[in-house]
Amino acid sequence: MLKLNKKNKHLQYSRETYLLSDTFTFPVKEAYKSARTSIMFSMNDDGCKKIIITSSFPKEGKSTTCANLAITFAQTGAKVLIIDADIRKPRMHKMFDALHKIGLSNVLSGNSTLNEATIKTSYENLDLLIAGHIPPNPAEMLSSQAMSDLLDKLSENYDYIFIDTPPVNLVTDTVVLSKKASGVFMVVRIGVTDHKELKAAVSKLEFANAKPLGFILNDVETPQSAYKYNYRKYSYKKYKYMYNDYK
Repeated sequence: MLKLNKKNKHLQYSRETYLLSDTFTFPVKEAYKSARTSIMFSMNDDGCKKIIITSSFPKEGKSTTCANLAITFAQTGAKVLIIDADIRKPRMHKMFDALHKIGLSNVLSGNSTLNEATIKTSYENLDLLIAGHIPPNPAEMLSSQAMSDLLDKLSENYDYIFIDTPPVNLVTDTVVLSKKASGVFMVVRIGVTDHKELKAAVSKLEFANAKPLGFILNDVETPQSAYKYNYRKYSYKKYKYMYNDYK
């Protein structure tokens, strides 16, 4: 298992600013904790929970949301893994400043071992499996028996596995992978997500008999008067969890 080199300055990534830290304001931290509590209650207590975080289209905040939810769960003492299954356009290796290129695709193709590919992050109890080299057949790779076997093996060592997947309306990757997950959460961004496109994405997941668990509402403006903290001067994203079904 590799460790991240925090001294590296050549792979700086703007979204790294949005990874949860002590500098985050109280409303943002509480929003993630609220989401964590709601997700815990929406899942059963049996075994490892494999949770897909996706969206209808890009730029809705799914990768940032996936990473920060995983961090929040790891803070409870649970053993958590993030899998970057957005193999076509991966983000996690940049967000966590991962120096090596071995990841999910390398393990599934049999060219690397799971131990070689798994990264221990700077967050306690949180590991990372980046996407790896971009393959010519992402959908086939994610729907393969090798992927099912990998998730089964990982489930023996983790309490929660958060899986960042491509936007549903762009490619079929998320739909085929959803059958292997405990549930799917959709990230919806205020002012960006289109209602018709969201409805189309939900329909695709339902057609595949996926387990829709709810929406995570991104970029919600919370009235400043609701808190004693002046958080508007910061540029951090604000998140809100919305728990209901997709219908």
